Amino acid sequence: MPQFDVQAVRADFPILDRKVYGKPLIYLDNTATSQTPRAVVDAVTDMYYQHKANVHRGVHCLSQEATDAMEAARERVRQFINASSVEEIVFTRGTTEAINLVASSYGSLLSEGDEIILTVMEHHSNIVPWQMLASRKGLTIKVVPIDSAGCLDLEAYRALFTDRTRVVAVTHISNVLGTVNPVAEIIAEAHRHGAVALIDGAQAVAHTAVDVRALDADFYVFSSHKMYGPTGIGVLYGRKSLLEQMPPYQGGGEMIGHVSFSGTTWAELPFKFEAGTPDYVDAAAFRTAIDYLTGLGIDAVAAHEEELLRYTTERMMEIPGMRIFGTAPGKCAIISFLIGNAHHYDTGMLLDKLGIAVRTGHHCAQPLMDALGVEGTVRASFAAYNTFDEADAFIAALRRIAPMLA
Repeated sequence: MPQFDVQAVRADFPILDRKVYGKPLIYLDNTATSQTPRAVVDAVTDMYYQHKANVHRGVHCLSQEATDAMEAARERVRQFINASSVEEIVFTRGTTEAINLVASSYGSLLSEGDEIILTVMEHHSNIVPWQMLASRKGLTIKVVPIDSAGCLDLEAYRALFTDRTRVVAVTHISNVLGTVNPVAEIIAEAHRHGAVALIDGAQAVAHTAVDVRALDADFYVFSSHKMYGPTGIGVLYGRKSLLEQMPPYQGGGEMIGHVSFSGTTWAELPFKFEAGTPDYVDAAAFRTAIDYLTGLGIDAVAAHEEELLRYTTERMMEIPGMRIFGTAPGKCAIISFLIGNAHHYDTGMLLDKLGIAVRTGHHCAQPLMDALGVEGTVRASFAAYNTFDEADAFIAALRRIAPMLA
């Protein structure tokens, strides 16, 4: 295998050349959002400058070009996750809206007393929509705990099922711990009990190959902006047989078959769930982002990130007082940590003054923080463009600030 050329990758990201407080930018907040390569920005510009017209409705040339670009993006997403049909690919504003869509629409088919299984490591986006649904419908939410390494307790998971379990909603990769969950096994167990499984893939798609048919997922959701694409667009994959049962999430143009004051019929899949003018510009750029990522090679990117993770973790643990949360084997390139009892915000602010961008706080995972016994953590996370020199600079910065925080 040829060596991963990280310098060639970095050349595609102009923002990496800038400085922060006079220091070279070291961007380690990739779990929150990744940076965007020039090719993706160029795709956005090209759509606005050359092809901007509303899609699906116009007979004129520009409208047909925009429609073709959007539907080519849908086909590219289908290929990327190996869905059976473009009818199973619904464009949303991101992972959050995709989960809300399922909770609202599929959730309307649930009955009082039905049960939903979540895990303690879920992002708020995969907790709050289900809580809102449970409050409206009289449902019960059950929660899978984790062990000391940050792995799900699968025995506890299996013990949660009853004949009223209807939905299992689980993150593929924890945005705090980096834990890669055994989602195929989790899905299979849900199916053994007649439940459907939704997988939050927001942290997974940029770091591991995803095959929704191999996983046998019922719903799989993810966002463009975490995989080098534009913000404001994401995907709901849904099994066709389930999407056909589900009522529309929103009403308006685009999602209709025929409207009259005596009644309305819905459009075919996937348009039934895409009310209003879609974000066809960013859909087209999302296609470019997928092409960019697959051109790098997801396995090659993952291997590079894994080496950075191993190297950085080993050196961080040499620093007195270092506490790393999440030590699951095979974890993703995410490091959540605290230095002794120092406040995460103080650590993050000092790193920022040295040009190093990390995330601080509860990372939209407050139940997990409660389980860990902390208010929040500092989180450093890697992407294809990060280097070992940056890792060394990060370690040097931690060594410099640790005595200040003691």
